Amino acid sequence: MSQLNSTTSSRKKGKHLSFEERVIIQLRIKDNRSIREIAREIGCSPQTVSNEIHRGTVLMYKNHTPHYRAKAGQKSYEENRLRCGRTYDFLNKSEFIDYVTSHFFDDNWSLDACFGKALQEGSFSRKEMVCTKTLYNYVSSGLLRIKNHNLPEKLSRKPKKHRDKENKRKLGRSINERSDVVNERKEFGHWECDLVLGAKTKDDQVLLTLLERVTREFIVIPLADKNANTVYKAFLDLKCTYSEHFNEVFKTITTDNGSEFASLSELESITKTLIYFAHPYSSWEKGSIERHNGIIRRFIPKGKRIDQYSLQDIADVEIWCNSLPRKILGYKTPDELFEDELDKIYQVDAA
Repeated sequence: MSQLNSTTSSRKKGKHLSFEERVIIQLRIKDNRSIREIAREIGCSPQTVSNEIHRGTVLMYKNHTPHYRAKAGQKSYEENRLRCGRTYDFLNKSEFIDYVTSHFFDDNWSLDACFGKALQEGSFSRKEMVCTKTLYNYVSSGLLRIKNHNLPEKLSRKPKKHRDKENKRKLGRSINERSDVVNERKEFGHWECDLVLGAKTKDDQVLLTLLERVTREFIVIPLADKNANTVYKAFLDLKCTYSEHFNEVFKTITTDNGSEFASLSELESITKTLIYFAHPYSSWEKGSIERHNGIIRRFIPKGKRIDQYSLQDIADVEIWCNSLPRKILGYKTPDELFEDELDKIYQVDAA
């Protein structure tokens, strides 16, 4: 039995039509066979045959009579194949790519921050840009100077199992007593607090870090040690800085059960600030500050002595965090939103 007269087919589903199968279609149309009969013989969908006839039909006999021709169908198929597959706008969007690369390396912005800030400021029209996901695809494809190892979060994230353990020490109010208003992140003045250690020695400095949950304003304060009294004194200094507005700026502070925060509850006796303590082994309960502590590790790696860094070095890290456009903030910076909130407080007092 010849191939053209075969009524059986082992044709793989989804496979493109071959030139020989197009010849079969041409011959069967000449024999006045229906589309379903042709499809059954080839072993494909009737819609496939119908689409092929539509693509391969040409006008013959002085452009008056339409006829299907296998060669015309094959030519149309080959032309379409040249245009198929993923296309990149990399070369057409070169100015935007240069903008992203510049801010990524010079200002340490994330790819999403580059995209969002350019769109917000109107530096480029949407047609001149590619989205965040495409930028990450370009990195994975090796089209940019930015490589996967330049993206600190991409290679470092590891899923961890949640461990729920009972509170081992009682330093003050449990986070269970905290108002739902804090969780909603709609009211200004609710902070998370933590301590960042350098070298595992008693003579090294530590960093006291605080983060406001709505604006993501980040405060980094170098301390001589992690003694509870040293930490408490740092909060007294903050109280002096904001003076009569301290209670409005610091409505609540959530921290962990580390011994360095053992004296923090005493702040409630001299201010209206409420102190809450998260459960042990539950860093996710103050995830924002943990995330920002991870950013500090980009500049001060674990095990590195903090006292080797100047006050200006630490201040530069804080400034960078607070001047970084954030997607969650509508690509505004924490400093911008924090200053707006302070202005509201001062205006109310002035009135």
